[in-house]
Amino acid sequence: MHWINWLIVVVYLAYVIIDGIRRSKDTDTIHGYFLASKSLPWWVVGLSVMATQLSAVTMIGTPGQGATDGIRFIQMYFGLPLAMVILGVTLVPLLHGSGVFTAYEYLERRFDARTRSLTAFLFLLSRAMSVGAIMAAPGVVLSAIFGVPLVWSVALIGVPTVLYTMVGGVQAVAWADVKQMVLIIVALLAIVVVLLVEMPVTPDDALRIAGATGRLEAFDFSFDLTETYTFWSGIIGGTFLMLSYFGTDQSQVQRYLAAESVDAARSSLLMSAYWKIPLQAMVLMVGVLVFIYYQFTAPPLLFNPTHEAAVVAERGAVYDALQREYASAFTLREQAARAAADASDDTDADAAMQTFLAREADIQVIRGRALTLAEEVTGEASLDTNYIIPRFVLYELPIGLTGLFIAGVLAAAMSSIAAELTALSTTSVIDFYRRWVKDDADDAHYLKVSRAATVFWGAFACAVAIYAATLGSLIEVVNRFGSFFYGSILGVFLLAMMPRAVGRGSFFGLLVGMGVVAAVAFGAPDVSYLWHNVIGAVTVVIVGLLLGGKEAEQEA
Repeated sequence: MHWINWLIVVVYLAYVIIDGIRRSKDTDTIHGYFLASKSLPWWVVGLSVMATQLSAVTMIGTPGQGATDGIRFIQMYFGLPLAMVILGVTLVPLLHGSGVFTAYEYLERRFDARTRSLTAFLFLLSRAMSVGAIMAAPGVVLSAIFGVPLVWSVALIGVPTVLYTMVGGVQAVAWADVKQMVLIIVALLAIVVVLLVEMPVTPDDALRIAGATGRLEAFDFSFDLTETYTFWSGIIGGTFLMLSYFGTDQSQVQRYLAAESVDAARSSLLMSAYWKIPLQAMVLMVGVLVFIYYQFTAPPLLFNPTHEAAVVAERGAVYDALQREYASAFTLREQAARAAADASDDTDADAAMQTFLAREADIQVIRGRALTLAEEVTGEASLDTNYIIPRFVLYELPIGLTGLFIAGVLAAAMSSIAAELTALSTTSVIDFYRRWVKDDADDAHYLKVSRAATVFWGAFACAVAIYAATLGSLIEVVNRFGSFFYGSILGVFLLAMMPRAVGRGSFFGLLVGMGVVAAVAFGAPDVSYLWHNVIGAVTVVIVGLLLGGKEAEQEA
């Protein structure tokens, strides 16, 4: 990589870390370290909330998803505006005014200690796995740049982030998020401009080609539980997912608990309601435009450089033959794409597009054979989706913009990981250590324990990252991990707002809810993970109310 790109990366990361720590205040108390002394303005909290979601996974996995599958992934966010409005009138004022450090601390006041501890434990488990997937994304980038094993790439981003989180507290993380959002948006817009300028066809023709391959299909109104991205899974399952993520996940709750007022907390969530879907659509469109770009510029047969090197070393002759076949097929597809773009009337355009689609199918067959070969040689899935954007950035973008994008990915990773580690540390200390081990220590002691917890969860996340990078599209992996737990946790908080619910019902409802979700996830794996959120929440509420009603009858 050119030295100018390295200079941009180093200067930006140094600025983020130094300025973030400089802005941290009152980190010698747990109220200041965990909640920024409730001093953050609404726009900082709002950008921080969005930045936590717009992580390196979004920068790497989402464009890759757009390149291979189109923009239908956007349907998952259709429930977000509704969820934010609901939270603004329910959980936000309830939790912000309760004086708690964590969302789960409130559950003991409403129910009992075992409900609080079980819910907090499930959060720790789910978020620790998710942060591992978030950490895997920059690991993929560094692995592609340096050609080093993924484990070392993960360590390169994980170790500095753990150290930064230990020092800065939530206030430093929040201010770093503000700079991260600005850089990411600038980098994405710059890439869109470069793609539109470099493509040899007009934007209209590019979108027509993308539409012919189904990559611009944003709506699917079929009601199919086995289909992950549909209008109904987004509106129903997505609403439950967003309610749980933004309303009960400590990594998000900690943001609006740190806001200077309830109104500021509400406004911060409404920012996501207004801007998340357009921003996510832009990220997906970057992937779609990369797909179109590679119709006219030959892409590698395998995007995963490590697997490509392994195949060349062990099955070089077979791979060379596949590459020759691939080069011939690409030439035919490029000719067909140009003919489809240049067609002068509808009849010619339709015929040319059919030819293009046939050539595209031939390309996919050859790439499928290459992926199978890579799996045979390496013994693991190639997962090219996660490597499409890194390869494009490194080999196709001009000097300077490559550094800008990589700086955005690494800054996004550090900021998101720091936010998650802060939440994991807070929950570990407040909901477990202070509640069950030592409840009378001073702030200095709890801060030491918090920093030790940060190191533990950072190490745990690094281990998960190595595994997560082999599971598929990273953006899907994060949501799949979360959806296994989120619905059931949401069910407990829904019960907390129902007068009839009691501690016994919430505790056993949570256990039953997790059991039902596990049964569906492993017994009916074809059911989309978005529906796990609905299944878990509904099961917990039904069981909790039934047990609450029985307890009321016994007391009567």
